This record gives sequence, structure tokens and C-alpha cells, in this order.
Amino acid sequence: MTRTPSTAVTRVWLWRWRRNPLKRHSDVVEAWILLAGWLLVLAAGIVAGLAAAHTSASAFAARQARSQPVSAVLTDGTAGMAAAANGYGDGRVWATVRWTDADGSVRTDRAEVVPGAPAGSRVTVWTDRAGRVVPAPVTGTAADVQAALTGVLVAPGAGALVWGGLRLVRVRLIRRRMAEWDEEWRRTGPRWGNLSGGVG
Repeated sequence: MTRTPSTAVTRVWLWRWRRNPLKRHSDVVEAWILLAGWLLVLAAGIVAGLAAAHTSASAFAARQARSQPVSAVLTDGTAGMAAAANGYGDGRVWATVRWTDADGSVRTDRAEVVPGAPAGSRVTVWTDRAGRVVPAPVTGTAADVQAALTGVLVAPGAGALVWGGLRLVRVRLIRRRMAEWDEEWRRTGPRWGNLSGGVG
């Protein structure tokens, strides 16, 4: 039993860059636009990712600069408190704490602390410039990792946005090329008809 040859179309890679008598000027223009577009996609992703990582790192540093750690005292014990079992947070519980500001004023607020601590225990809490308890800022390796992850997440989105613009440009180029082919066929078609009619 003989096997019939496959009729699948073979894809020719980089055909726009090869010498070909059928290659048009629009094909060359499209090749350069595609090359520049892919380079722009890559550059946009890298630049946007680095910018997002830098902005995130700057935000972490600014947040750390606006807060400061203070030593506070638990005014009520947390021995009878249980951490919330909802899967969120780090297992800490809310309790009332008291501390003295640098100007000597005594402040009281609620903060998240480790459960099981008796009243009078010393804990470290973070406060803002107004003396309010705020979440501990992200610092060190954790801040670096989060900034890097932000950049990694932003980079593909920026590249995809540029790629979408490139697709629109390519669609317009394809439509223009098809219009050129239609126009040339309108000019060449009747000649083929005359040639085929004269054969025989």
C-alpha cells in the first residue's frame, strides 16, 4: 500500500529576510517592523519591571522611615486568648499595650501580639509619627523579595500591552498587502485569460 504524500503546508522560517523574487517592499517593511516590535516588547517588559521593583522598594523604605519601633507593656494578658483560626495572619492576637513617647507622654493602643503572654510583658510595637500603632514595615530580604516579585508580575503585562499594539500594526500591514495583491491580480488576471484562450 503506497502512502500518499502529505499536503500540509511547510512553514518557511525567516522568509522575509531571504532573497525571493516574489518578496515585495511591504514584506521587507513588515519584517523590520516585527523585529523592532519584538525588541520593543522585550525592552518595555524589562523597563517596566525594573521601574515597578524600584517603586515598590522605595515605598517600603518610605514606610519604614515613617514608623519606629517602641517598647511597650501589655496591660492585659493574652493567656486565655486563641489565635483566629481563619487561615489568615501569623497567629497573633489583639491586646492593649502601653508605652511612653520620647516626650514623656504615656500612650495606650491595641496591637497584635503573640498569644499566651502575661500582663506586664514587654513587646515591641511600631508607631507612626502621630503615635498610633501601625503594622510592622517590610524590611530586609522580605522587602527585596516582594519588590522583585512586583517587577516580575508587572513586566509581562507591559510586554503584552506593547505586543497588542504590534498585532494591530501587523493586521493593518496584512490588509494592505492583500489589497496590493488584489490590485495586481485585477491588472494581471485578464492577461492570463488571454494567454489561456490563445493556447490550443
